Amino acid sequence: MDLAESSCSSLEITMEKILKTELKTSVLKAFGSSGGGYISQGQGYETDNGRVFVKINHKPQARKMFEGEMASLEAIQKTNIVRVPQPIKVIDLPGGGAMFVMEYLKMKHLNKYSAKLGEQIADLHLYNQKLGEKLRKEGNTIGKGAGHSESQYVDKFGFHTATCCGYIPQVNEWQSDWPSFFIRHRLQAQLDLIEKDYGDREARELWSQLKLKIPEMFCDVEIVPALLHGDLWAGNVAEDDSGPIIFDPASFYGHSEFELAIAGMFG
Repeated sequence: MDLAESSCSSLEITMEKILKTELKTSVLKAFGSSGGGYISQGQGYETDNGRVFVKINHKPQARKMFEGEMASLEAIQKTNIVRVPQPIKVIDLPGGGAMFVMEYLKMKHLNKYSAKLGEQIADLHLYNQKLGEKLRKEGNTIGKGAGHSESQYVDKFGFHTATCCGYIPQVNEWQSDWPSFFIRHRLQAQLDLIEKDYGDREARELWSQLKLKIPEMFCDVEIVPALLHGDLWAGNVAEDDSGPIIFDPASFYGHSEFELAIAGMFG
């Protein structure tokens, strides 16, 4: 065994010790092959309380990324509309990085339940609007929703915590209207990255003109904040024998058609 293999083996032993302690399980047995997506590695484990799936990332920003994902899963789960893995815990790794433990679901490529998923995503997007209508009928006072209670209507655009799209942090500070949120916390953030990485002067000048016109595009449109998956594309949807599943969200309350933009961009 060379030095790299020894170091890797030692890290796995340390990670498994931490998992046993944090999950309060005497059994921790890896199953299946380790894998992962574009950002994190993943591994399934047998535990005293059933199977779990653990995402592992050694980057310094891993905790922030996983906490945003956990909050997103919790928000979607509270609607009881579309199935997501049950989030369990975010755990720090010694030396940096973090692990995210969630329910293990035996998923396969979305096929049989594609239409059902479409219906569920539409219902997810309408959930907050219907909640607002119900509360108005009941005569309840509607205030700013911080995203913590399933019975609380959200009348602003944003989310109660930061999320990440890949490694890119997303600010979700509440805004009273969609154009303000879209410009400040989605488009401006991308333009800042372009400026930082490429110093594109033309893009900066064109953006300064475009952002003044964006509010006009929505002036005659009523936009009710909708709870979004936030990163919905073919790589983040699946199914099992009981129906569709979505995962890896970066949720916020926004314009429902934002979801279509992501899906259209990545497929």
